[in-house]
Amino acid sequence: MRNYFIISLGFILFTACKVEGVKKDKKETKVITSDLKKTDSDNQSLKPTKIVNELKLKNGLKISWFKHGKGEALKEEDVININYQVFLEDGTLVDGNELLNRASLPFLVGYGMQTPGWDLALKQLRVGDFVEIFLPAKLARGEYGVKGLIPPNANNIIRLKIGEKIKPTKKMDGVKIWLLEENNSEIKYANDKSIIDFHYMVGTKSNPKYDMSYRRRVPFRMRFSDHGIVSGLKKAMIGVKRSDKVWILVPSNEAYGRNGLLDLVKPNEKLFYDVFVVEVL
Repeated sequence: MRNYFIISLGFILFTACKVEGVKKDKKETKVITSDLKKTDSDNQSLKPTKIVNELKLKNGLKISWFKHGKGEALKEEDVININYQVFLEDGTLVDGNELLNRASLPFLVGYGMQTPGWDLALKQLRVGDFVEIFLPAKLARGEYGVKGLIPPNANNIIRLKIGEKIKPTKKMDGVKIWLLEENNSEIKYANDKSIIDFHYMVGTKSNPKYDMSYRRRVPFRMRFSDHGIVSGLKKAMIGVKRSDKVWILVPSNEAYGRNGLLDLVKPNEKLFYDVFVVEVL
């Protein structure tokens, strides 16, 4: 697996890697997010143009606008489509949706899907913006970098277009569910009697990606009768099908509430799940 997959967005975490225990079979997948199609290798749509405005923050982050969008300002918990590239200062491309031949990818604002500088920058932007962002190393990969790809203490340059906001597919009891990819060839839906095998990544605003099944290379098996499973997750999984790709935002009262979870989840924190359904039994 090439190193750039380490830093790509949660949406591609599963599809980018070969994971044991997943059946490989033909399926017709409907992509719910918009305009996910193959791109030109050099992604001309992100070619810089004349800078029309700049913003410099005290932390060293700098945003240069090539175009100001006319859409809504971005805020925490927005899911948006983005078209992006990440470069080192020498011009080396180290990340971007084009590396997976996709014209855009979804992004959840405020939950650490990328390095800290991303969320800081996005909160300054709105739908339709086309920008270049300078991320100082401390807001990027810091002193560790990414072995074989990003040197330690390397600044990052991000070229970014903000597409539309993606509304939740459904809501229930405060739980928000985004069905990002749907297996249209599958007719078996999960119900409260089902057993579901799925890969997941879960995190909070303060502790992004604190657990993920991908590290163990074995999908998690859930029965709705199991104790200790977050109630909001169970509600969100009703109606999923094999090979569906789902994002779930669970309010604290449907998660760990005022008690939190050890040193992983603070009291009254929401949970974000990135789920790929392996099988519904």
